[in-house]
Amino acid sequence: MKLYCLSGHPTLPCNVLKFKSTTIMLDCGLDTTSVLNFLPLPLVHSPRLSKLPGWNSKDGTLNLEKELKECAGRVFVDSQPEFCLPERELLDLSTVDVILISNYHCMMALPYITEHTGFTGTVYATEPTLQIGRLLMEELVNFMERVPKAQSATCWKNKEIQRMLPGSLKDAVDVWTWKRCYSMQEVNSALSRVQLVGYSQKVELFGAVQVSPLSSGYSLGSSNWIIQSHHEKVSYVSGSSLLTTHPQASRKCRLPTQTASMTIRAGGNVLVPCYSSGVIYDLLECLYQFIESASLGTTPFYFISPVANSSLEFSQIFAEWLCNNKQSKVYLPEPPFPHAELIQTNKLKHYPSIHGDFSSEFRQPCVVFTGHPSLRFGDVVHFMELWGKSSLNTIIFTDSVTKLLQPDKTTSAPPTTSSDSSLQPLHVVCPEQYTQPPLTQSHRSDLMLELQPPPMPYRRCSVLNLPFRRRYERVYIMPELANSLVPSEVKPSVAIATVSAILHSKDNKHTLQSVPKPPPVPPTKKRKRLMDEPPVVPAPKRLLSGVVPLETFLTTLQKHGITEVKVEETADGHILHLQAEDTLIQLEEDGTHIVCDNEPLRTTLRDLVVRFLQKL
Repeated sequence: MKLYCLSGHPTLPCNVLKFKSTTIMLDCGLDTTSVLNFLPLPLVHSPRLSKLPGWNSKDGTLNLEKELKECAGRVFVDSQPEFCLPERELLDLSTVDVILISNYHCMMALPYITEHTGFTGTVYATEPTLQIGRLLMEELVNFMERVPKAQSATCWKNKEIQRMLPGSLKDAVDVWTWKRCYSMQEVNSALSRVQLVGYSQKVELFGAVQVSPLSSGYSLGSSNWIIQSHHEKVSYVSGSSLLTTHPQASRKCRLPTQTASMTIRAGGNVLVPCYSSGVIYDLLECLYQFIESASLGTTPFYFISPVANSSLEFSQIFAEWLCNNKQSKVYLPEPPFPHAELIQTNKLKHYPSIHGDFSSEFRQPCVVFTGHPSLRFGDVVHFMELWGKSSLNTIIFTDSVTKLLQPDKTTSAPPTTSSDSSLQPLHVVCPEQYTQPPLTQSHRSDLMLELQPPPMPYRRCSVLNLPFRRRYERVYIMPELANSLVPSEVKPSVAIATVSAILHSKDNKHTLQSVPKPPPVPPTKKRKRLMDEPPVVPAPKRLLSGVVPLETFLTTLQKHGITEVKVEETADGHILHLQAEDTLIQLEEDGTHIVCDNEPLRTTLRDLVVRFLQKL
């Protein structure tokens, strides 16, 4: 069994598992941290960004002022943002049989895989994962296409030039493989390969292994996957949570509501950069309840996204994927989320962009939910330009986005394992970030994964040979063959039988079938008499089973006149040296060997050994 790691981002994974005769891709997350090296894409002309100075090396050997701009002591690429794709040279991705998607955030690189690698397999995901993933892809494509960049920066990607660049650009990984965003045509083609599955539904892969999704509690429809054969089991654990908000067993909302209310009281605005689906449902509920309790219930809430309307509608129709208390509301009937009522009472308004109706209905102070969380593209760029200069306004980050402002910092949290020894896995494989404390908190050993045996870490481009030893395979016996077997009891409650059969293997399923009888030969005058006689079928050779007891065997040898026996103990049994006869007898657990040049004596010794064995 082998594991190929194609992504270096621990929460946006892309791995390939070779298990038995199948090749399974586990998620295809898109590493969007690469866009932090690019300038934001403003919806309207930004004098501040347009006046940024170009970058030249101090010694004057590099002049990249048309591609690179300096801002706040850092250097950024002035081009359409590009994404760091999963590694595509480590193995031939056209050999991948299936792709298992755990949640909609971990499928954003799917069009790059299905449309440009020769992939011809099937993608498995739950319905919410597919539908919400489609919305996030559509939003991403819209963000990129509505603000096209006239120029494309390519010179800085040259390996010789990159190593001379400052800061994070110098350390960026595989920049020559970075790609611009895909098109909606590629999105639709990629998603047409998705086959829907439900929780605990078992899917057979070529008869070799069986896969099944289980609720992970991370988001609507999010899954952990069980991959198993008859004798082995692999658990793929992606984004998971045991706490509860809107999905089945999810994480709690931690929003700095006090800061938000203080901002609104002072006449400022609150900006929440977020994805158009997922945690935003909890943010709307959590923040509005607090704002209303603070007697600020007239504050307008705005949700701006090209897919805002679809996202809010989807959240109300996937009732079976919600936690129990929200499921129960559906049968009252009540909408599971309060934002349905907020929309009806005009307390929450949603718009596809800042243009059109929003510009005429917009009033302050307000709370705005919009994307993209990277702050590099989307409507959030406009609000950063609009409100960024006033200290009255507040921006609330909903994810671990410290890199947006301080690119050299990283955060990580290890996955959890059960304390129940019966549930402890034999081996754990995890990103190397989970086997060491975060870079900014080197003293926090509690934030690293410590297990016995130690977990096997991996990083981008790692290839791990997993310590998985296949020892058994399930074989089926055809009924007519089973009826012909004659078991013999070798010890209490244990019986065995010999079998002569043909092994038939198809789609990784193995079956023992009866040996077919040879077709009859047409009789001739010369063979007619022979054909009339029944064929002689030789009796099957009897098999021997059992263990030769040492002391009893020595006594038997003495009765037959063999008294000078030297016994030597070995790791596998005993060696008996019959000194007078110049003969060796090896008594081992899996066999007995007689070394003797005297044929009559060898035959006698063989018969004495056979006395202690059972004939089958």
